[in-house]
Amino acid sequence: MVRKLRVWLPNHFYHIVSRGNRKDLLFKDDKDYRVFFYILEEVYETHPFEISSYCLLSNHYHLQLRSKHFPISKIMAFINKRYATYFNSRYELTGHVFEKRYFGEVLETVGDLLEVSRYIHLNPIKAGLSNRAEDYQWSSYQYYYSGQSRFLPYLKTSVLLEGYPGTIMEKREEYCRYVNLLRKELLNPIHL
Repeated sequence: MVRKLRVWLPNHFYHIVSRGNRKDLLFKDDKDYRVFFYILEEVYETHPFEISSYCLLSNHYHLQLRSKHFPISKIMAFINKRYATYFNSRYELTGHVFEKRYFGEVLETVGDLLEVSRYIHLNPIKAGLSNRAEDYQWSSYQYYYSGQSRFLPYLKTSVLLEGYPGTIMEKREEYCRYVNLLRKELLNPIHL
């Protein structure tokens, strides 16, 4: 069966999702999460890209990613292949680590960017891993919420904040308000 060609639009962000094979765990402990970030930095150094939001969960991850110089498919091949090699080696496994090729949806508008970033940042709440997005350590939301964290060269928070008025602190506060509009619904769903 022939694979469908992936479209690459250099100035657009993509919502990327990769899931563990058979929904198995991709990240079994903190070391796995840290190695994934190390791999992102390694790939970034040779094939630059920007991430405006991310969230790593135990059996899948989300990235909001753009590359102006290299096709997204090439970057994702490097990331997933390197992580699969690490994972299989560490856990003495063979075979597929990822369910299939990554899901990648182009984000056409600023509204799409904001909506997908909110979805990404609220994923730990939806999965029951946290009651507050700012408490989940494997998400970029901490950078928006506090502005204080270690430096990630590929993380570009300005992409999501640039449309908000005011100082950088005011922009971050507005973005966090936007994200948290849906948080209450996730914690207290209305049953009809």
